[in-house]
Amino acid sequence: MKTKGATTPWPKLSALIPYAWLLVFFALPFLLVARLSLSDSALSIPPYTPQIDWSGGIEGLKVFFAALDFDTYKQLGSDSLYAESYVSSLRFAAEGTILALLVGYPMAYGMARCKPATRSLLLMLVILPFWTSFLIRVYAWVGILKPQGLLNAGLGLVGLPPTDLLYTPAAVQIGLVYSYLPFMVLPLYAVLEKLDYTLLEAAADLGSPPWKSFWQVTFPLSIPGVIAGSLLCFIPMVGEFVIPDLLGGPGSLMIGRSIWMEFFANRDWPFASAVAVVLLLTLVVPIVLYQRQQVKALEAGQ
Repeated sequence: MKTKGATTPWPKLSALIPYAWLLVFFALPFLLVARLSLSDSALSIPPYTPQIDWSGGIEGLKVFFAALDFDTYKQLGSDSLYAESYVSSLRFAAEGTILALLVGYPMAYGMARCKPATRSLLLMLVILPFWTSFLIRVYAWVGILKPQGLLNAGLGLVGLPPTDLLYTPAAVQIGLVYSYLPFMVLPLYAVLEKLDYTLLEAAADLGSPPWKSFWQVTFPLSIPGVIAGSLLCFIPMVGEFVIPDLLGGPGSLMIGRSIWMEFFANRDWPFASAVAVVLLLTLVVPIVLYQRQQVKALEAGQ
């Protein structure tokens, strides 16, 4: 029989599950990659040195850590190709996120203003692409954008000249926006669906035109959805590999492709790990700084 006021450890344990998940599937792999980035490439299996000599005990660990260095990062800093890849990836991701926002915001707003039954149907249509393999969805755009594809067939029916979009930066942007658009629409819809539309009615009663009510009422209240959707799109776009590989050409070099080449073509695991660590820090540090600024703003508001 439980005594009054007795507590169980299950709530605390359940709260630790997400942190355990992050530790096992994010923190530990990152530490392994960071450790690998301090190694040197070698013609061996695995293709890097030094290796930990567990039979040597503490002395073996001392020798291992003494052999680690930052040569891969020095090499990375001296190679302009990878700097161009970083800049190109950030540019593609920024442009793709902006385009996804421009396309996704009207979609989410229209869904939020529909009747509940229609909302469910539209929401299912947004989620429907996830029922198909990501690779198949991207590869389908090859058939659409190729010179004898559906796009040029449609242009020919309306009397317009054909276009050659495949293997261009424009094709990469199309693939990025198409693939990550649901990640923009869903957070925006979640915010707009809960919006108190009596505020818009009050603004209209006070003589505010619809466009002014949108910019002064609706859009500021939807900023959390804009930020969430932008992060969900921008972060995976930066490291995207499949889309530029299938749809892009020589002018569509992104850092994900560079990492793949170093790992599997050049078999330079330490250098590829250094590229991945720099990419991860480039993405994580601004997010952490933004979260700290948001916390300070909330504390100041309180």
